Amino acid sequence: MRVLPKSLMSGVLSDRSLQWSVPHKLLNAPIFYHHHQHYNHHFRQYTSSHVSKSDGITAISPSAAGFNNYEKEKKTFHLNKPEYYNFATDVIDKWAKIPRDMDCQLFGGLVKMEKRYDGHLGIFLLDHEGFYNYSNALLVANILCGPCKLEKGERFLVILGKLPAWWLISIAAIRAGTTQLTAKDIALRLKVSQVRVIITTPDIAEKVDQVEFDFPGLLKAKVLVSGQKAGDMVKAKGWLCFEDLYNLSSPDFEDVKTKSDDPMTIFFTSGTTGHPKMCLHTHASYGLGHYISGRYWMDLTNKDVHWCMSDTGWAKAAWSNFFAPWIFGASVFVVASPKFDPVQTLKILEKYPVSTFCAPPTAYRFMIQEKLKEYKFPALRHCMSAGEPLVLLSATFRCLLNKPGSMGKPPPGMDVRIVDDEGHETGTKQEGNLALKVKPNRPIGFFEGYVDDPEKTEQTMLRDYYLTGDRGYRDEDGYRIGPFEVESALIEHPAVAESAVVSSPDERRGEVVKAFIVLTEQHKEADQVNLMKDIQNHVKSITAPYKYPRKIEFVDSLPKTVSGKIRRIELRDRELVKRKP
Repeated sequence: MRVLPKSLMSGVLSDRSLQWSVPHKLLNAPIFYHHHQHYNHHFRQYTSSHVSKSDGITAISPSAAGFNNYEKEKKTFHLNKPEYYNFATDVIDKWAKIPRDMDCQLFGGLVKMEKRYDGHLGIFLLDHEGFYNYSNALLVANILCGPCKLEKGERFLVILGKLPAWWLISIAAIRAGTTQLTAKDIALRLKVSQVRVIITTPDIAEKVDQVEFDFPGLLKAKVLVSGQKAGDMVKAKGWLCFEDLYNLSSPDFEDVKTKSDDPMTIFFTSGTTGHPKMCLHTHASYGLGHYISGRYWMDLTNKDVHWCMSDTGWAKAAWSNFFAPWIFGASVFVVASPKFDPVQTLKILEKYPVSTFCAPPTAYRFMIQEKLKEYKFPALRHCMSAGEPLVLLSATFRCLLNKPGSMGKPPPGMDVRIVDDEGHETGTKQEGNLALKVKPNRPIGFFEGYVDDPEKTEQTMLRDYYLTGDRGYRDEDGYRIGPFEVESALIEHPAVAESAVVSSPDERRGEVVKAFIVLTEQHKEADQVNLMKDIQNHVKSITAPYKYPRKIEFVDSLPKTVSGKIRRIELRDRELVKRKP
């Protein structure tokens, strides 16, 4: 499908904004060699036959997870949703009980990670064993239900970076049956979410104190991670120290029995297309539904070391640094770096045994500007990207041909169609609305709706379909073609480092295509008039001529969210201001 720009979908496996974290201690990380069939009572798997290389744009790559036949897997896919499900007990605990080979080898020996404070770089390699040998999340569950006085179904807010507590609190919240929220704008989140507990760091605590009095009686407890460093001044304002509570806590905790459809996590959308909304996910939709992400798109196995660059404040961190890897027993690799550095990233991929890697498109754009031939990546076998124009509802899997300009095909378990404004499926190459079929069978992974906003939830539905807000068409091979064909063409030009395409008011045509372009270092001093013509001719040569950007503006940078997603709405609004009344 080719999605034509309107908005990135919000709700189905693509909401942005979550908070959770990991153990202070760096751990040796033996790789799991036990297949995930040990807890396969929830998963009915079908192993597909190997697909040999085919003629086409690129060769098909064999899948480590066994996803080698797209059509067969689509037909035979089934993911059972039991009445009761809890990620902590049904996944984490089961992996923890599996005997492990402590002598397993990787690069000639046990993986030994390092922790460096120079340059503010911290590297963590985590797996389930770490939670039970070092940081027992049961202790944290007792903190939530004890000193914090949280009860099943109550909400709490976590604002943490890539700190140890993020992972522990996440597991603890699932065990306790509480609902976790995350936030960027504290006052707004407190107002709409009605959380009873907030967990954060000292630098954020002062901001919480500034707005807390606007919500009298709301918070049962305020908890500081790294509170011991904050001193008595902060704790005198009613804050509890997480480390103190942890040291006094008991490992004896009886997990709450949660139903698959019980609320688990609320995500705030990123606000790239409007005011942030609260999207509700259940124990099954995220804790079980990301089986689809981990197997088909991320291609994970229990031998992988997975690195996702997403910050903890975004939903991508939840499903790429938490649910999907651990469903398959993969180890999670975390780099606590304050900002993205393409050279540093390449050096880490070269030095450490990262086998699967996920980063936003912007990161890849900067990395390919470096001298890639100078690096070797002995462990790296699978790279992926999410955010910006990419949506998990469709992807290019290892068993599919890669078609430039296409967003690929839907994964097994997701029935994605192109429908018209009446909810009827369109024909081949007919533009329409990108939609997910949710009736009569609701796919696991689909969000429950916008919290306290049934009207907005209803607006996303059309007959049997959830409308993503994007438009696109389907080609003759069933590929979904995305909205970013012009951007895909632009990035192939050697002068273009980044680009974003939006509509712009035009006196003659009403609206035309405009491209905002960040130039590569080598072309920043070039004659911009000639360069503009060259870029326009380049786009005309590889797309339909009418699609070329009639307007081009060279900029130093593009507006982005903190997760690196380009804020096209900001660029569109900037253009609309220019429209004459």
